[in-house]
Amino acid sequence: MAEDNDSEPIADGSGTGIVAPDDETPTWSERKERTQGLSRLTYEYFERARREDQDLRMESDYVERDVLGFPAWPHEMIRNFALTSFFVGLILFLSATLPPHIGPPADPSTTPAIILPDWYLYWSFGLLKLGPLNPELSILGGEKLMADRTYGVVANIVVVGFIAMVPFLNKGSARRPVEQPFWAGIGVMGVAFAFTIAALSVKNLLPMDSHLLFDLTFLIPPVLGLISYTVFRAMQEGYMYSLNRRYYRLRPPK
Repeated sequence: MAEDNDSEPIADGSGTGIVAPDDETPTWSERKERTQGLSRLTYEYFERARREDQDLRMESDYVERDVLGFPAWPHEMIRNFALTSFFVGLILFLSATLPPHIGPPADPSTTPAIILPDWYLYWSFGLLKLGPLNPELSILGGEKLMADRTYGVVANIVVVGFIAMVPFLNKGSARRPVEQPFWAGIGVMGVAFAFTIAALSVKNLLPMDSHLLFDLTFLIPPVLGLISYTVFRAMQEGYMYSLNRRYYRLRPPK
């Protein structure tokens, strides 16, 4: 008797079967006994999730894309466990092959020539070096309104306050930079300023004139922001903007 080529393949770990029907799905204990291990289990999960998503979309009466969800167990747990295992293994591999260099112990009796914070605080440390921007007021006899150190602290408060206010200033529903080129340009300018002000904080370590570096710190961010705005603005015409803005908005069934 000829075999039915349209029958559903069985995912028993042997052969070319991918996903078993619901009544032939192996239990978790049977899955654990397989020699293929996590890689095979993860592959079967993604294939089953794809089929379930495809079946639901074919049976749906919605006129736009459906936002579908799957239970956390086992769908999300298997995916997260696979991704976590990969990154943990990568970290262990790097720590075994590239061990960190341990320098000489610190000498408490001497002060280093250059003292810097951790790298992720360079931008804040750079704001403390904005003394040249602290104005000297003639009404005060040429004296500065506040000390340079206080001026740097105020600059930190202003920058952090602006970042905290951005979500309240921009209440749009855009999900892509091309949908709001202005705010995308502001974001690029902010990221560029974080890098340039961080470079200013370590100006003693850079082979560049300090005055030129100070000028580039405030010149590069607006230039990059303007370029980003121009590019995203030009991309809107061929982007089908009105269609993509409604991409995740569901309509009731017919």
